[in-house]
Amino acid sequence: YLILQDEETRKDYDYMLDHPEEYYRHYYHYYSRRLAPKVDVRIVILVTVCAISVFQFFSWWSSYNEAINYLATVPKYRIQAAEIARQQGLLNKTKEKGKNRRSKEEIREEEEEIIKDIIKNKIDIKGGYQKPKIHDILLFQILLAPFYLCKYIAWYCWWIYCFTIKGREYGVEEKLYIIRRYMKMSQSQFDSLEDHQKETFLERQLWIQENYEVYKREQEEELKKKMAMDPRWKRYRRWMKNEGPGRLTFIDD
Repeated sequence: YLILQDEETRKDYDYMLDHPEEYYRHYYHYYSRRLAPKVDVRIVILVTVCAISVFQFFSWWSSYNEAINYLATVPKYRIQAAEIARQQGLLNKTKEKGKNRRSKEEIREEEEEIIKDIIKNKIDIKGGYQKPKIHDILLFQILLAPFYLCKYIAWYCWWIYCFTIKGREYGVEEKLYIIRRYMKMSQSQFDSLEDHQKETFLERQLWIQENYEVYKREQEEELKKKMAMDPRWKRYRRWMKNEGPGRLTFIDD
């Protein structure tokens, strides 16, 4: 009854009656169906996506905390944060007297946390070490994919209407967008650039493709000069020429 009530196993049973000589094939189908996991694929995908999302979030938090801990050791940012803490009277509260007096170690740890909190609030970290946001993880990206797709289609239609049909001039944001596309950089990578670099891009009118091609060649030539003067690259080139991969030597013992 257990065999015949299922349509797939019933087909295997009928095939066995018609082809009794295929002994091993019948065993294979029987055990493959019996031992196959009875788990919904959608549940497996959902659990996998959730696990990846949780790992992403905690990994980003770890990178963000590493960046804050590093900035707290840089004299430039540490001095500025300490000065802000003194102006707000936060460091004075750590040095209480009387019954509330604490050890130097406790005071030092509290001052360190105050400085890190000020750095978190005052410095906008961009790029791979920026503060993680819940909507950036994989699960929310999948859920919000239809919204992002509709938003992109609307934006693309607006771009065609304004700059292709109407012939309007590009604004600063549009110019930077075109430059970023030419450089093949993501939004987070482009945001991590310094403001003076973006100003240089605008001054050189890199949103015009001909100007960008000239700029690209200049950067490639500058990179070649730096590599030519770098002693590490010199050693690498000598090694590749004399003893690099693909070179066969026969040495007599």
